[in-house]
Amino acid sequence: MTNIAFFEPISDTGRPDVGLRYRPTPFAASLWAPGTLNGPAVCGLAARAVETEFGDDEFVPARCTIDLFKAARDIVTSTRVRIVRSGGRIRVVDVDVVQHPEGADEVLVARGTTVFLRTSTNPPGQRWHRPADAVTFHPPEITSDDDLSPRFASDAADNTVGEWERDMGNHQNGHRKRMWSRAAPIVAGEKLTPFQRAVVSAESASLVSNWGTTGIGFINCDLTVALSRLPSGERVGVEADVHIEDDGVSVSNAGLYDADGMFGTALVTAVNNAAAQIDFTTVDTSERYREA
Repeated sequence: MTNIAFFEPISDTGRPDVGLRYRPTPFAASLWAPGTLNGPAVCGLAARAVETEFGDDEFVPARCTIDLFKAARDIVTSTRVRIVRSGGRIRVVDVDVVQHPEGADEVLVARGTTVFLRTSTNPPGQRWHRPADAVTFHPPEITSDDDLSPRFASDAADNTVGEWERDMGNHQNGHRKRMWSRAAPIVAGEKLTPFQRAVVSAESASLVSNWGTTGIGFINCDLTVALSRLPSGERVGVEADVHIEDDGVSVSNAGLYDADGMFGTALVTAVNNAAAQIDFTTVDTSERYREA
C-alpha cells in the first residue's frame, strides 16, 4: 500500500513533515463528479486529525459523526480540532475539514464530533446479542497482502448469502450487499491506525445500503461510526443491515466486521442524487487500483 494514499502532506513553512495542509491525490477522486473528493478521503482526514491530537490508549473512540454538507473539491485541504469536554470517562472532540481555494477565502466542507470513552470491564450480567447462527457476514479467504481489490457479495433471490467476487457489476441488484476491503492510508508515508481504518471503511455503508438495481442514486451527507472496540487486521467488512427510503431521503445502517466478528455499526443518511447516478455495470473501479 506504499504507493496509495488519499492525501500528500504539504506546508507553507517549507517543512513537509509539519503536514498542516494536504493535497489530494488521484486516489481521493470521487465518482460522483469530476474535481471532487470521495467520502472515505474526507472522513478519513477528519478521523486522523481527531486521533492525532487527542487519542489516548485508555480511551476508545466509541462514536465518530461527520457531517458532509458541501462537496469537497480537489484542492488543498486542512483540518482544525478542538476539545469540547475532557472528563474522567468521556472526552469529546470536534473537527472541521477546511479547503483553501487559491486567491479566495477558506471553505468549510465538513465537520465532525468524536466521543472517546474510557475502557474498563463489562458490568455483571448477561445481555442480548445476535446469535452466532444468525450472523451472515463471513469474510472471504485472501492470502496475498498485495491483493488490494475489494470483494463484494450480495444475497440471492431466496435471501441466501451469495459468493464473494471482485466484479461490482455482478452485484447490481435489489438484494442485501456486503463488502470486504483493505482501506487506503489517509496521508502518504503514514500507516493506518485501527480507528482510521474503521472510519474509512465504514463510509462504504452508503455504498452497500444505497446501491440497487440501477446503481447508486443516493449520496450520503453524513457518517456516524459507533465502535465497541477497534478492528484487528488489515481488512474490514461492511454489511447492509437496515435500509429505509421515502421522498428522496434514505436512512441506512450497516454492521462493521473484522476477522474476529462484529465490532461496530455505521449509520448514514442520504439524499436523492439521481442526476449523477453511478452505474457500476459501466464503471471500472478496479482501474484506480491498477493506476496506483
